[in-house]
Amino acid sequence: MEVENFFGSSYAGSKRFSQHDVPMANASGFGAAADDYMERGIDLNEQLIRNKPATFFMKVSGGSMINAGIFDGDIVIVDRSIKPMNGKIVIAVIDGEMLIRRYEKTINRLRLVPETPKLAAIDVSEFMDFKIWGVVICVIRNM
Repeated sequence: MEVENFFGSSYAGSKRFSQHDVPMANASGFGAAADDYMERGIDLNEQLIRNKPATFFMKVSGGSMINAGIFDGDIVIVDRSIKPMNGKIVIAVIDGEMLIRRYEKTINRLRLVPETPKLAAIDVSEFMDFKIWGVVICVIRNM
């Protein structure tokens, strides 16, 4: 995966507002009964981001994860505070190159497995410059 665009999380959130904080027009007559039950819209930042300082958005390029439902041009939300676990999709850095792969760890072996038959799994050795950059928590795709 080559990182085309890299976006940090700078959104402060809107949980501090309630429906009563929204200014109302001064109108005469009776309000609609449904106004008492009106809620604000869905905020995707509140729904998808758990740890704002450790969350980043990355645009995927390449087809290494197509069988996992991550395609070229998709945006992945990556949380750097989550510990990588077996089977999770991670962003890894190997010799300075960022890759998106499935994390597979056994007792004596660590592998980064692509989700396409066109690529081979990478066996991570102690001689590689390797680190897990973050764990993918969400995929965003335009239709």
